[in-house]
Amino acid sequence: MKKLLLLSTLLIFSCSNDSERNNDIPNPNNSSSIKIMPLGASRVEGGRPNYESYRFYLWKNLKENNFVFDFVGTQYDEAIYPSLNGEDFDVDHEGRGGWTSGDILEGLDDWLDQLETPDVVLISSPGGNDGLESLSFFQAVSNINFIIDILQENNPSVTIIIEQMAPAHSDIMTVELTNFFYQMQQEVLNISTNKSTASSNVIPVNMYTGFTDNLLADDVHYNIDGAKFIAERYLELFLNEII
Repeated sequence: MKKLLLLSTLLIFSCSNDSERNNDIPNPNNSSSIKIMPLGASRVEGGRPNYESYRFYLWKNLKENNFVFDFVGTQYDEAIYPSLNGEDFDVDHEGRGGWTSGDILEGLDDWLDQLETPDVVLISSPGGNDGLESLSFFQAVSNINFIIDILQENNPSVTIIIEQMAPAHSDIMTVELTNFFYQMQQEVLNISTNKSTASSNVIPVNMYTGFTDNLLADDVHYNIDGAKFIAERYLELFLNEII
């Protein structure tokens, strides 16, 4: 139970300095569920039976570790998933296949207006479709920064977890796409540092180290093992933040 009550506090303040840790700490007696928004494109949306989203396996992992949470989003996953201890999978998310960072930026305000305010946002594969479509790297970075601005304006205490994204299949990793990919890995670290505040932590999560072609169902989407890999990386971060 201690984990349930401290998650949002420790996610937000784990990277703050000591002088900041006493500011705006949530009431530890508040046992309401944490609102988690999975945000991104097709790797969030999923496409059973052809390819997988990490969401189901993260939901399962968090439930098995006694986290109290609620996935939020305006999108609804209609695929069939197994239940866990009699509980149905939480199918809400904010993933749209093929959408670029610019598309997400354009729609985000409207989506947030329709939802309960998220406490935690998981930004999946930031700029991934921009790279696949040979769009401007610098524009993608600008869009991602504005996305974070909107999330923090919506909730000044939001915790944002942003992926250093897993690569596409090696067969399609051209020189240009590879350069985009590695530049974005570094830029995510810069964004995390620059956008973190005393009340809103932006946390990078490494999804690329150890990720191989056999974790993909096609050129870019996860198979079951790939989805589990991504979910485990998220779980490690959630668990480590509450030690």
